[in-house]
This record gives sequence, C-alpha cells and structure tokens, in this order.
Amino acid sequence: MSDAIKTSGLSFRQSVDHMVDRAIQIMKLDTGVANAMKACTSVLQVTFPVEIRGKIEVFTGWRAVHSIHRLPSKGGIRYATSVDQMEVEALAALMTYKCAIVDVPFGGSKGGLFIDPGKYSRDEMQRITRRFARELAEKGFLNPATNVPAPDMGTGQREMAWIADTYKHLNPNDINYIACVTGKPVAHGGIRGRTEATGRGVQYALREFFRHPDEVKAAGLDGGLAGKRIVIQGLGNVGYHVAKFLSEEDEAKIIAIIEHDGVIMNEDGIQVQQAYYHKSETGGLKGFAGAKYSPAGDKALEMECDILIPAALEGVIHKGNAGNIKAKLIAEAANGPVTFGADAILRKKGVAILPDAYLNAGGVIVSYFEWIRNLTHIRFGRLQRRFDEARGQHIVTALEMLGNTTIPDWIRNELVRGADEFDLVRSGLDDSMRLSMQEIIEQRNRNSDIDDYRTAAYVIALTKLSRSYLDLGVY
Repeated sequence: MSDAIKTSGLSFRQSVDHMVDRAIQIMKLDTGVANAMKACTSVLQVTFPVEIRGKIEVFTGWRAVHSIHRLPSKGGIRYATSVDQMEVEALAALMTYKCAIVDVPFGGSKGGLFIDPGKYSRDEMQRITRRFARELAEKGFLNPATNVPAPDMGTGQREMAWIADTYKHLNPNDINYIACVTGKPVAHGGIRGRTEATGRGVQYALREFFRHPDEVKAAGLDGGLAGKRIVIQGLGNVGYHVAKFLSEEDEAKIIAIIEHDGVIMNEDGIQVQQAYYHKSETGGLKGFAGAKYSPAGDKALEMECDILIPAALEGVIHKGNAGNIKAKLIAEAANGPVTFGADAILRKKGVAILPDAYLNAGGVIVSYFEWIRNLTHIRFGRLQRRFDEARGQHIVTALEMLGNTTIPDWIRNELVRGADEFDLVRSGLDDSMRLSMQEIIEQRNRNSDIDDYRTAAYVIALTKLSRSYLDLGVY
C-alpha cells in the first residue's frame, strides 16, 4: 500500500467505500441494502511452500469475491509486495462497480500474491504460479463458470498461460478449461487486442468526452484532443499504450512521463515508444536523450497541463498534493490513484475527474470478449467475414455499373474487406466505452445532487446492482 494512502488516514478499501457512500446518500438507499452491496461475499487466504534454490520459501496469497450477482466473478491477479487483504477486497469491489458501469455481466473479484517477481527466475515464477493456481482451483476460486482471473500488476500473458494449464490438468474433463482465465497469449486461447485493451479503452473514453463540447468547456478546456498537453504517471502496460495512442493517433502532446526513478519532460512532446524502449533497457527513465530528466517524479504530478493521467499505483494524489494539482482534467487509468480526501479537494477546485471505475474498464471488456470466445470455441468473424467481403464486392460492382466508372482502389479495398476478429474487438470496446461515457454524462446532468463524474458512475452501478439484487431476492 502506498505511503500516500497511509498518511491520508484511510485505507484503500475505506477510500473506495467512502466514495460509494456519497452515491448511496444521493440515492437514499436503505442502509441494509447498501451494506449488503458493499460487503465482500468471501475472501480466501492461502499460504503455501515452494522450494526455491534448495530452500523452502512460504508465500501468502488472497482471492476476494465481492459479488456473485453475476457469474463468473471477474478480476485480475497482482504480484507485488504491496498486496494485502484490504487492497484485494477494495479492488474486488471496484471490479463489481466497473462491470456494472460498462454493462459486462460479471461479478467482481480480485487476487494477489505477496511477492517481488524481480527476485525470481522464469522457472521459479512458474513453480510459484502453478502452486498458487492449484490452491485457488482446489478451493473453488478458479473456474470458468464461477471465478475467472486476468493479468494485473506484476502478471501477464505468461502467468495466465501457466494458470490455465494448471487448471486443465486438475480438471481434464472440463472442455471449457481455457476460459478459466483471460489475458492469455493468442496462441493459447487469448484474443488479439487484450494486451493494450485498458490503454485503448482510456483513449476511447477521452475521445468520447471531447465529443461533448459542454463537458469540455465545463472542465476549462476547448477543442479536441489534438494539441492537449498531457502528463502520464506510469509507463507500464497501461501508461505506455495510453501515451502512445494519444500522441500518435490523436496528436496530443505527452509533455511529461513519471516513473519510479523520476520524470522526463519535453514541452514539444516526448517520443513515447523511444522512452519505453529506454526504460525496458535501463530499468528507468534517467538518461533518456529525448527529454529533460528530474528525480522529483512526485512533484511532476503538480505540473501545469491539460490532462493528468495517473496510470500506475493507487493513492498518488492525496490530501498532501491535491491542492497543488494544476491539471484541468484527471483521467484515472490506474485503480484508486485519487484518495477520498483528495477527491473532495479537487472537486472544490473544479477539476474534472474521469473515474477509475469507468475509465480503466477496457481490460475487463475485452476479457469478456475473450471469455465468450473461449466458451463458444470459435473466433469472432469466422462465420461471416467472407460473406461480408462478397457483399462488399457486389456493392462495388453495382456502383461501378451505375456510374459507368471505376472506384479507386483504396475505396474498393475498404468496402470489400470483411471485419476480422481484431476489428470486432476494437469496435466492441469503442462502443462499450462510448455508451458508458454518455450514460455517465447524462446521469450527472439530469440529477442536480450530482456534480461529478465519479458519483454519477457509482449511482449507475449501484442502481443496476440494487435492481439485480432485489429482483433476485438475495436479501
């Protein structure tokens, strides 16, 4: 857990609950109903030994299930030394709200293992991961029908492949075994577009926000994304893809990138891919030739900019620095980067915040697509792609005959090309982020008691959850 959260006086879980409470008060939900929705359904803690370099090491891990109103419960597994039960419970709750906001029919879950992955070799990590997976599966916390993990901090495609293979050997007769996790390598049941899904989702959300001139103006901004000065905190999977897409495709300027060893700054814009290569080779940003370096990374959060995108750890914006934040718009690409206390300060200052419970939902949206693909045992587009191509060719032929002309090749190619799986995944992600942003804006504007996007998002989530619970009679 970050020092920022510790000094705020609230744990990550308490910070999330307090933000949810604001929505509960506006909705005037019954206290019992509210408490039922906020509570975690179950939490598993496992402790297991693994022989490492001739010695026995003992590892502790958790898997929290916040809600089973929809199955399976969905959420990542993180490997970090910051992991504890309270953090896992908070992240599981966020997953429930996140899925409800973007209309993904999953409950919320989250897992974590207390470990520093950098201290172990690939083979050692495989033994540890497979043992952790076995513990989860044998206790009912890993199953394609009930609980489906995904990558998170410290884990990736590699770990998901190991977990899926472990589950397969424990359940040789389960033909849907491959759906027990998402975020797998494409060659082992994964889906193209999952790796960059969270970052791509942030991009789509920002694009949709800038399609609403009144919202943009209220945030103290104007125009579109082009030329906007952006500060990114974190150059991991999410931060890298957000920065790369916004700079290359939307012509935004990434003027600063913050990492664990400091910050690099360039008012003319940073070449994101080159910075990422430098970090991969050296382990940090220091020495990058394309920008000015400073070790004061935390202070860079207070730089003057149009958009601040915290894309790493929770609690980086807290009571101690919230008053100094100069960004007009904060896009929470990480989970819980703004504490409850900081959120109140920023709202009073008029800073617009696109909340984590919505903004970083791209990962779970594409995980949903991958899970469906695994259960149906067929890739998206396989049945209709050639049919669409043939129909497109007929349209081109008809246009040429009617106009007695030849259509340019670039138009012909676009009309004739059938959508492949990657196209469909991106389309589905874009549609989900657009519609959810529109719903959040509509909720905020029609309710005079709501003056921020976070509360609007939570009202949407709680409305859907309470309706589901009451309809099912789970109380």
